[in-house]
Amino acid sequence: MCGRYSLFSDIRIIEERFGEVTFEEDDYEPSYNIAPSQQIMTVINDGTKNRLGYLKWGLVPPWAKDSKIGFKMINARSETVHEKPSFRESFKKKRCLVVADSFFEWKRTNDKKVPMLVKLKSDELFAMAGLWETWKSPTGEPIHSCTILTTEPNDLMSNIHDRMPVILKPEDESIWLDSSIKDVNNLKHLLRPFENDTLEAYEVSELVNSPRNNSPVLINQVG
Repeated sequence: MCGRYSLFSDIRIIEERFGEVTFEEDDYEPSYNIAPSQQIMTVINDGTKNRLGYLKWGLVPPWAKDSKIGFKMINARSETVHEKPSFRESFKKKRCLVVADSFFEWKRTNDKKVPMLVKLKSDELFAMAGLWETWKSPTGEPIHSCTILTTEPNDLMSNIHDRMPVILKPEDESIWLDSSIKDVNNLKHLLRPFENDTLEAYEVSELVNSPRNNSPVLINQVG
């Protein structure tokens, strides 16, 4: 699964990286420990251009009776996402990018779980494949939410965990965002493990275990 990640790059670098996107909010704050239920930075396409904005992490389907279902919907398995009632409609027409600098995963050892940070060797930003939806409460209040897709691990990740987030190649990001593309096979072709030799992983402080901790210390290598 993918249950924690970071985004701390300057907002101008984020805007430049993702092309024609414009940021319409002035409250961007870097975060070194992003957790489910928080508002997270995403890119969506509104039919004419890409836009940067916030979505709540934990997808709430439009038919849900309660928004609490989002706590169970932080990830979607890429292998079955087109079949699941919770995700199949958004898979067709509401796809997004989740912007990140790195993500965290916990490696199981004999007696504990060791937090590991995974990032591009180049230190560049990357985009994880996501889906988004809008749910309205009984009082009419909308909640815009999203989920992150996962896939089987590459060789690097297989030593850490049995899943990893779908990291899209930069050239595939526009295809993923294009809602006019609805062919399942064309879309699922993008949802594969990221290249092994472009990623690196290292152990980080156990402070990352708590979402209350949020500082640059959390991305420093230890051990």
